[in-house]
Amino acid sequence: MAHQDRAAVYLAAEVYLLSRFLQLDREANREATRFQTLAFNVARRPYMPERADTVFEYYEQMERFPESGVYDADPGPAFEPESDPLTYNGSVWLLARRTFWPDPNVKPDPMSQAYINALNFYWNNAVTPGFQWNWRNHSLEHEEYRQSIRRSDNTYRKAQDQVGLLLANHVLSAVDALISARLAAAAGRAVEVHSLVGLGGRAGVWFSVSF
Repeated sequence: MAHQDRAAVYLAAEVYLLSRFLQLDREANREATRFQTLAFNVARRPYMPERADTVFEYYEQMERFPESGVYDADPGPAFEPESDPLTYNGSVWLLARRTFWPDPNVKPDPMSQAYINALNFYWNNAVTPGFQWNWRNHSLEHEEYRQSIRRSDNTYRKAQDQVGLLLANHVLSAVDALISARLAAAAGRAVEVHSLVGLGGRAGVWFSVSF
């Protein structure tokens, strides 16, 4: 609005950062679609014929654990949590036992509060049958999944960096505009000259312009 030449620099930075954000956001979404599709086609399809996606933390756990484990290990009417700690559900049950049982290796009375608390923790955090996975015998696909999820995560972070730079460009241009406006307003004002004679006969002179 003030017709300053450097406005073109701020505008160019705005256009570049915005286009860069859109580009990175598209790339991140493309990688997200890639690892989600790979997860469904290789590790999830045996447990769910139709794809249903969920929160990102679920896919992070698929990266860490080669297998979700079963939800209910008892084939009968009773309920028994997964016990293999190398699976995701097994690790959840181990954490529940360590948190609520006096001794995680000694099963308390199933009617005790300690056992009920552990079971509730498991029910709230374990993977249910519709979201089970298994990367066993698919180590190459699992590694490709890990690389894809890292690429997506890194690209999302770069996109967020562009947003931060975009905001910084707005702030810097606003500060520049404010200073320019104040200087322009002060340009027609008289410059005040001040002099001071101090102790020892030393003199000083300074100039001031009101903003």
